[in-house]
Amino acid sequence: MSGGVDSSVAALRLVDAGHEVIGVFMRNGVAAEATPSLGDGAGKNSAAKSCCSASDARDAALVAERLGIPFFAVDYAAEFDAIIAQFADEYRRGRTPNPCVLCNQHLKFGHLLELADSVGADAVATGHYARVSEGRLLRAVDRDKDQSYYLFGIPRAALSRALVPLGESCKAEVRDAARTAGLRTAAKPESMEICFVTSGDYRDVVRERGGLGRPGRFIDREGRELGTHGGIGGFTVGQRRGLPPLGEPHYVVGIDAAAGDVVLATLEGLDARLAQLAGLRWLVEPRREPFAASVRIRARHEPAPALVTPQFASADAAEPQGLRIEFETAQRAITPGQAAVLHDGEQVLGGGWIV
Repeated sequence: MSGGVDSSVAALRLVDAGHEVIGVFMRNGVAAEATPSLGDGAGKNSAAKSCCSASDARDAALVAERLGIPFFAVDYAAEFDAIIAQFADEYRRGRTPNPCVLCNQHLKFGHLLELADSVGADAVATGHYARVSEGRLLRAVDRDKDQSYYLFGIPRAALSRALVPLGESCKAEVRDAARTAGLRTAAKPESMEICFVTSGDYRDVVRERGGLGRPGRFIDREGRELGTHGGIGGFTVGQRRGLPPLGEPHYVVGIDAAAGDVVLATLEGLDARLAQLAGLRWLVEPRREPFAASVRIRARHEPAPALVTPQFASADAAEPQGLRIEFETAQRAITPGQAAVLHDGEQVLGGGWIV
């Protein structure tokens, strides 16, 4: 329970369905006031800046009280710290990370499943807009809210223990349910930012975690210098702002971390048909032969038809180590570091990280 309306209504629906529900708030180890901690019954305080605010914890606790369920805050400071460190490192490598995928993979359907085992719980439920049916992860009915993209990396075995009560609903229905039940989160504004980017500018986190990386040049695709910059960690493929004035609009189309070069081109330079994936995660049996799929290259991207070719380290390798994606039509801003998620109709097959 994050203290938002979605997880509040997910808990409400589980209670209404007759489940025995335990509310859990994931802390990064920073809080302004004490909240009971699962296992020791006492909260912890810290003076450092929080990514999950005390007001969010309070809202979650008050919703749990309204629903008549026990509530605990769990300290995942070390686990969050590892995700934040990876986030900053990726930007310094010229890549654009997606920490929400890793949070779902390692925390919500990793450590929280271990926590569920420790207290004898059967399942982990979240407020994600997605569906789980017969061991398959499916897209949400509300396409505008669909969050199945962020869940592609969860362990395959976790699907049998995952509950996502909002998958059949739209946001308006969720808010109506919260209002009807008198939940304090019913009208709470929606958060669209990464939880630990409290300033609204991801570069602040990268600076605090070792700086923006190698400074260097802006160049065009022919290697001609167009200006200089203070660090590659301040840029991502598709970016238009913060670039030198060049007459017509230019965009970041590539980043050479070793040289410190940020490559600029006009809009057409963002279009490409090929992508290479590594760090694969499968929610079905891994495919060995080329196959057709629809591929999503970012959360708000409509899955596009493509030919997917598995790549193996050796002829006797049990699973592919990479995937070659060839889209039927060019896609805009295929970004290294982002996740690419494979779909067969409604079903999420798995995915990997664009390299």
